[in-house]
Amino acid sequence: MQDLKETTSYRTALKDKILESAMLLFAQQGIRAVKMDDIATSLAISKRTLYELFDDKETLLAVGLQKYQRLHQEQKFEVIRQSANVMEVILKFYEMHLEESRVVNPLFYSDLEKYPAILDMLRREQQNQMDSFLDFMMRGVEEGYFRKGVNYKLIGHMFEALTKYMMEKRLYEAYSIEELYSNMLFVTLRGFCTEKGVRVLDEKIHFT
Repeated sequence: MQDLKETTSYRTALKDKILESAMLLFAQQGIRAVKMDDIATSLAISKRTLYELFDDKETLLAVGLQKYQRLHQEQKFEVIRQSANVMEVILKFYEMHLEESRVVNPLFYSDLEKYPAILDMLRREQQNQMDSFLDFMMRGVEEGYFRKGVNYKLIGHMFEALTKYMMEKRLYEAYSIEELYSNMLFVTLRGFCTEKGVRVLDEKIHFT
């Protein structure tokens, strides 16, 4: 029984290491450029061991993204918990995305288009977060940063559409993350902010 526990613990730890290494390689080089051999070599394990844990690269990518999504959600909840107001949350999220854009090769996003099942998984996860988004918007209204009388469910769909458009048109290849946010997402955000909210944005964000 002890041997079984140790084996299970070892396999779990190895899977975590594989996911961490693979996602780092995908982010740095793009998904298509990374082979299963590269992942095995980076961890000094055999390809056979790798395939015993993950059937193929798409499975590995899907599991890696699911893990990333969970960790990202936990990080977002912690930011929300520690922040004094919604504007502080938004600006911290912005900094998080800026940091991510500095380490993720744009090829990673374009290569994702070759995996429609994974894209569907990510879109479903985004749709499942609508209730949390609406709660956040209502908090902004109560704090006086967002206007009353706005259909925030529609705003949520609008942000989804903007994000989808940016990805489908690969705007991240032609513009920096700062340009995309300031000219698209933050302009939209500014539209439903109160004067109080607009002042915060104008102090912190340079609108190009």
